[in-house]
Amino acid sequence: MTSPSSYGTLLLVCCAIAFGGYVGSHMRVPILPLFARDLGATTVEIGIINATYLLVAGILSLPLGILSDRIGRKRLASFGAFILASISFLLAFSRTPAELVWIYLLFGIGLAAFGPTMMSMVADLSPATHLGRSYGWYTMALYGAMSFGPAFGGLVAEQWGFRPVFVASGVIIFSTFWMVLFFLPGTRRDFVGGTPAKSRAVLVRELARNRPLMGCWLATFGGCFGLGMFVTFLPLHAHNRNLTLGQIGLVFAVQGLCNALSRIPFGHLSDRVNSRERLVLLGLLGFSVSLVGFALSERTWQFDWWAAMFGISMSLAFTSVAALIAEAVPPETRGLAMGGYNTSIYFGMMGSSALMGSVIQRAGFEVSFVLAALVNLGLTGVFHLLMKDFSPRRG
Repeated sequence: MTSPSSYGTLLLVCCAIAFGGYVGSHMRVPILPLFARDLGATTVEIGIINATYLLVAGILSLPLGILSDRIGRKRLASFGAFILASISFLLAFSRTPAELVWIYLLFGIGLAAFGPTMMSMVADLSPATHLGRSYGWYTMALYGAMSFGPAFGGLVAEQWGFRPVFVASGVIIFSTFWMVLFFLPGTRRDFVGGTPAKSRAVLVRELARNRPLMGCWLATFGGCFGLGMFVTFLPLHAHNRNLTLGQIGLVFAVQGLCNALSRIPFGHLSDRVNSRERLVLLGLLGFSVSLVGFALSERTWQFDWWAAMFGISMSLAFTSVAALIAEAVPPETRGLAMGGYNTSIYFGMMGSSALMGSVIQRAGFEVSFVLAALVNLGLTGVFHLLMKDFSPRRG
């Protein structure tokens, strides 16, 4: 257990690293679909480009989560940050949709190394009674970055074009790489006492029988199926409704800002309620309603309104899901559990990116956003069933 002073300091360091890393990464989010279309990519190809990195990140998150339990969080986080910075510079020199696919393969490797490792670090350093607020602060930094990054990227693109966005992204993420090297502790043993190592097969079998963990992973998958619709196809949907690049960036900024600002109060609320599950259910229901709202939106203020609800709902659900996962597994398998959480994120987003492009071509954006909402609702029901009789230990 870390002391209160070291807990606060290390949490602040993790928040700063997350902010830098995700500002740089999310500068590209509203730009890449439009950049790919300028290079000649079709809607389906744009979906495949996004699906490529999500597939790689999803496949690698579990084994790299186990690796972070073995070799330490710092090594893996620094490797991930370096890869994320490198792909931004490569994007600045890309010329064809095929090159974007190969570059985004590397992006998936970087995400798988960086995301689960940092989330495991937060759980490692936090007292059991403070998991909700720790993830509230950490994800506030993360989603604050997600709000600032797209808005900044949209402004840079309007002033100087697409490629300077990628250069600026690389510079910002590379600074995060140095923060990881200089400020994160060297090994996971700083937080978790030595425990006998188990084989990967044994760890996976144990977690596969963990119903609450499976429920959290499925709820995450459903929510991120909808998030993938937002990230990949909302720029195209909004552009078809005559929103400018700056206005599209603002929609992403509103979502990210509302998501970020509500993280701290929802994190404290999560530590105080008897059942975090209820907060997750309420958040996921709001998530589905927001997706339907995007389908019906025609004006800028409507997109902004539903983006605000989308961000608040995501904050409510995902802050509590992260804390539930940390409570559902022992400390020595948190890397694996958070790896599975991130796999659910990436596979959910990949599924919508890969599948919904074809649906959009056949049925349009409106029907596709409603279908994504229904997928999320169905998996929310499964989460509720799997969470029955779960009694986390706190204190």
